[in-house]
Amino acid sequence: MFAELVSFCLRAAYFVAAALLALYGLNALVLTALYLRTRNQSPVAPPEPEAWPTVTVQLPIYNERWVAARLLRAVAGLDYPQDLLEIQVLDDSTDDTSQILDALVARLCARGLDIQIVRRPERAGYKAGALQHGLGLARGELIAIFDADFVPPPDWLRRVVPHFLVRPRLGFVQTRWGHLNEAYSLVTRAQVLALDGHFLVEQTARNRSGMLMNFNGTAGVWRRACIEEAGGWRGEILSEDLDLSYRAQLAGWEGLYLPEVEVPSEVPPTVAAFKRQQRRWAVGSLQCLLALGRSLACASLRPWQKLEGFIHIGGYLTHPLLILLLLLSLPMLALRVPLGWHIAGLGLPSLGPPLLYAVAQACQGRCGWARLVHLPALVLLGTGVAASNTLGMVRLFLRRENRFDRTPKFNLNGRSGRWRGRGYELGVDASVACELFLALYALAALALAGARGEVYALPFLALYAAAFSFVGLRHMWEGRQSRGRERARQPVRRAARPL
Repeated sequence: MFAELVSFCLRAAYFVAAALLALYGLNALVLTALYLRTRNQSPVAPPEPEAWPTVTVQLPIYNERWVAARLLRAVAGLDYPQDLLEIQVLDDSTDDTSQILDALVARLCARGLDIQIVRRPERAGYKAGALQHGLGLARGELIAIFDADFVPPPDWLRRVVPHFLVRPRLGFVQTRWGHLNEAYSLVTRAQVLALDGHFLVEQTARNRSGMLMNFNGTAGVWRRACIEEAGGWRGEILSEDLDLSYRAQLAGWEGLYLPEVEVPSEVPPTVAAFKRQQRRWAVGSLQCLLALGRSLACASLRPWQKLEGFIHIGGYLTHPLLILLLLLSLPMLALRVPLGWHIAGLGLPSLGPPLLYAVAQACQGRCGWARLVHLPALVLLGTGVAASNTLGMVRLFLRRENRFDRTPKFNLNGRSGRWRGRGYELGVDASVACELFLALYALAALALAGARGEVYALPFLALYAAAFSFVGLRHMWEGRQSRGRERARQPVRRAARPL
């Protein structure tokens, strides 16, 4: 009787997790179909206005010594009426980034540009706190935002701002992220596939099909009145961009996505940096789900819009679901509970995300098709970060994870530049031990599935083993590279000291 109860509970848990994962996979197929249906429905570019509105460009910066000057020079080169452009450098830095900014801002101000450096006594609310603090000092009716790793082209404002003048309820505009260092490594090439899938397919499909979309935190413009009416930036939520964009749309404001307007940016060059970025986004999206779930459920939206909104905000829940499936597989195999029909149900839905990424590249022509050779690396990377993201979510519930950890940037372009020895490297953390444990766990389940004749389970378990091994071992290798380089420099510094 006890064995039957255990078997029933395992089956039920596995079925629920697999069904939810299948829902996310099917949603990727739906978004791909919607993109193909709407990809030629680009909004007509409005004519240039006779009178341009005042724009404040906010640059939230925290310890960005390698890229802060590059960003500021690009923003200073924006083609916009000089008397209507204000630039706020929201500097929370604790290293020599502040000295770099002071020197450059002094030179730019001498050219007649309106640039202010805004510094707070403490970093309360992290990036959201800096944006909210700067908003109280800004004079612009439109607020543009750029993170430190972005390089906006000169005509960017002139292509975005006119949309606000012809749509009174337009609250924010998001533009597409480009990639400065796509060719830097296998890790960056894999990330580009994921980013293109989001910015070319998902954002386009949601925005043009009447669904709620999100502001991506940078390379966008907000109407000041929208920010204020929606309640402003909230520093207690790590994904402050997702939070504000949903609150704004639930309050009746509109969002607009312009995939044809691109802003180059730097992709995290290491697995460690990518994991930190994804963990922050995963924790932040879960916070948004908890904070906005009731408002979304009660909103005056169609049922399919609400469903898509929940799937969107809860997208990172796929990672704990993946971990749960893996952990359940070994006891189910040991108790001879068949896995085949459970896993078979994931077959078609599991093709959703890869197909979405493939369509995003195929629509870019020959260069896009060439990038698809890196799709297996994305599958490994995307699955392998599930452990780190799940740990972050667990810590959130344990009230130990609510810190905004910045993603380090190193001023990388193409294949040039280096991240080692530049002061912002990330070491090995507890997530690596978890990844290596899960890789061994998957190998044990794989061996048992082979012995039990569970053929359907073999590809999925092999993917788990490969993904967690790839991410964990790559993170360890990066940490060893950083330490080795630091040790190699130490004797030189000691020898150079005066006796």
